[in-house]
Order: sequence, then structure tokens, then C-alpha cells
Amino acid sequence: MSKNYHKLLIQVSLKKFSFAIKDKLAHEITHFASEAISLTKPIDEQLDKFFQKHIELNDKYDEVVVLHDNSLNTFIPRELFSEESMGSYLQYTTKVFSTDYFAYDELETSKINNVYVPYVNINNYLIDKFGTFTYHNINTLLVENLLKKSIQNPNKEAYAFLQKDHFELIIVQNGELIFFNSFQYQTPQDFIYYILFTYEQLVLNPDFVPLHLLGRIDENDTYFEQAYTYIREVDIVQNKFFISGDLLLHHQVPKQYYILFHS
Repeated sequence: MSKNYHKLLIQVSLKKFSFAIKDKLAHEITHFASEAISLTKPIDEQLDKFFQKHIELNDKYDEVVVLHDNSLNTFIPRELFSEESMGSYLQYTTKVFSTDYFAYDELETSKINNVYVPYVNINNYLIDKFGTFTYHNINTLLVENLLKKSIQNPNKEAYAFLQKDHFELIIVQNGELIFFNSFQYQTPQDFIYYILFTYEQLVLNPDFVPLHLLGRIDENDTYFEQAYTYIREVDIVQNKFFISGDLLLHHQVPKQYYILFHS
């Protein structure tokens, strides 16, 4: 009788603190809110204000999941993985320091681990609030979701998840991860350049390897047009988000927070 069957999902980056509440029985999102984070103010003070403003954060939940939204990560085959070497895995893709704390997620659907740098100060704050919770790098859940889609598909497929100033490009085949990388972009030309360069390096034929788009993109914008100009099969992944009818959200919100809403 102590269960309330609600799950708190938090997504945090250096720029935003966002959260959603999911009714586990109805399998639907019942609440969503997002706040900007300033790099010039102490994070604890900002989080204090968020918890005061959004009283829902102070409720009791059966489960709390925190997603660390950054690209300070890399995927390692589990048979080659060593906890003692986590920092060395990341040094080729991001700047790491001896004082950094490293964590890793085990992907359920594949024999790989995602090594990453979590936001330790935010974790410490949330421990004081919730006691215990589960946390992941956001790209762990993104890749897991796409690997599940590719099971029993013998052909390679590309997925691009677009966010405001960067996008993740993932290549999957038959439940296996072929490629993952995160690219900074400012223009549609930047976007298509990185995709075509990846296709070239992996010897993927744009006439036969489809590109599926997720996140901040619509069929009538220039990013879609650029992709469709050079790749024969391009589509936007359509997902049915289970959102409470009482929750009025802009149509872009569930697409932008695709991973959060699917957690």
C-alpha cells in the first residue's frame, strides 16, 4: 500500500534541468517541466530554487531515474572493458583530468559498456534529496532503444538524433552497434557533411543505407531537405508517446525529450 506507482525521470545537462513524471500503471507521462541552468551561478542554489518552485520534485516516488545529458562518453566491448582503465578509454574523445570521476552503464541488449563522466555535484545533491536513485548517461538509453529496433534486421541502418547544437549519429545492424559519435553543428551543411563523411568512412552506400531522424527535426525544415538531397531513403521516426490528456505540451517537446519520455 506504500507504493504510489509513479516514476520520476530527471534529465540534466550543463544548460538545463528537466523532469517528467510517469504513471507506471497507465504507462503515460503526467507531468513535465524544464528550467535553464546558468554556468555563472552555484548549481546547488539553482537546484534549491527548482525544488522550491516545482513541488512535485518533493513527492515520494517508487523509482527515480537520472539521465546525465552529455557527450563525455564512449562505448567499449565488455570483453575488453576494465574498471581500472575507464579514464584511458575517454582520453581519445574528450579532455579528462585525474580528478574526474568515471562511471559506466552495461547495455542490456548488447555486450558493450558505456563509459562516461557523470555530473558528480548534481548526483551528490540528489542523493541528499532522494537517498537512492538510478543514473545513466543519456546515450546509453538512446543506443539501447535503437539496438532493439534493429534486432533481426540484417541490413545496416543509420539514426541521427538532433539536439540544439549537436547530434548523435548511430549505425546499427541486427542488434549490434556498428558506430556511435556525437557531432557539433551550426548549419544544415555541417549536419550533412558529418553524415556523408561517416557513410564514406564506413563504406555505406547512401542509395541503400537508410537514415532515420529523431529529435528536433521536421520534414519541412532545411536539415531534412539536406539529408534527402544526398541520401535516398530518409524518414523521421514516428513514435506514439503516451502523454496524459491533461498535459498540454508543444508538439516538439516529446521529440526533443525522446530519451527522457522513453525511459
